[in-house]
Amino acid sequence: MSIRVLDLSKEYVQAGRQPQRAVDAISFAAQPGEIVGFLGPNGAGKSTTMKIATGYLSPTTGTIEVNGFDVRAQSMDVRRSVGYLPEHNPLYLDLYVNEYLRFAGSLHGLSGGALSHQIRDIIDRVGLGREQHKRIGQLSKGYRQRVGLAQAMLHNPPVLILDEPTTGLDPNQLTEIRQVIREAGRDKTVLFSTHIMQEVEALCDRVVIINRGRIVADSPLNQLRATTGSGDMSVVVVAEFEQALPDPDVLRLPDVLAVDTLGNGQYRLTASAGTDLRSAVFRLAADQNLTLVGLRQQENSLEGIFRSLTQ
Repeated sequence: MSIRVLDLSKEYVQAGRQPQRAVDAISFAAQPGEIVGFLGPNGAGKSTTMKIATGYLSPTTGTIEVNGFDVRAQSMDVRRSVGYLPEHNPLYLDLYVNEYLRFAGSLHGLSGGALSHQIRDIIDRVGLGREQHKRIGQLSKGYRQRVGLAQAMLHNPPVLILDEPTTGLDPNQLTEIRQVIREAGRDKTVLFSTHIMQEVEALCDRVVIINRGRIVADSPLNQLRATTGSGDMSVVVVAEFEQALPDPDVLRLPDVLAVDTLGNGQYRLTASAGTDLRSAVFRLAADQNLTLVGLRQQENSLEGIFRSLTQ
């Protein structure tokens, strides 16, 4: 296994305060050729786990093995095995793209013709050809993400750890970068963190969901969807009105857990398991003299599953 997380815990200690446990005795694994979506709300412990896996942080108890190396005992071997794109992409903004990649490659021991070949290849793969002679500080956020992804993949590591890699990308860039990650996942192990459920559905073979430091789900995507119908699963309904509602709270019907405004007169209602909101929404529209132009139920949606497991 390329990544094995073994009973991992991490506590942050501040003087005069109780220790804060960010990660609480979690275990999971990821295989070569597998793209694993690592999901959870903000503060759930995702980035902490990823930082431990790259050697940036030390665990309090437990450990992580990467490419057969223990992060505690073989930290340098772990770092050689990993390509890492952190959540906040750290770049030298005064360097040119090509210059920065040459510097990043030298840190991994690449030089000469081999380094030049790798730089040309990775620039082509992530779509930086037209931007490679610009300073990084001149690039848009989306292109800076591409530079970060390029440095993570430059030394051809067996393991990629990508924390929010598609942040700031436009729809065209998303399609291109998805393809890059998908191709990398054919022979590498990819641990991929995102808040965008569409990215998970487009890329991931398996998902691990963490909440308040503990794993609440770990299964292939299709099996996770198949769990709908168990007692803790929620139902999602999208209602579309002719015009935006003056007060979306009118949709907070009995059993409705959350109402989200999607724009263009659309609202997403999350309800308790087994609830059929459609007739209730129809009655509400009639009573309130609202023009309802669309209503669809989204059972088994990944977003609904995520909500039910992390709320």
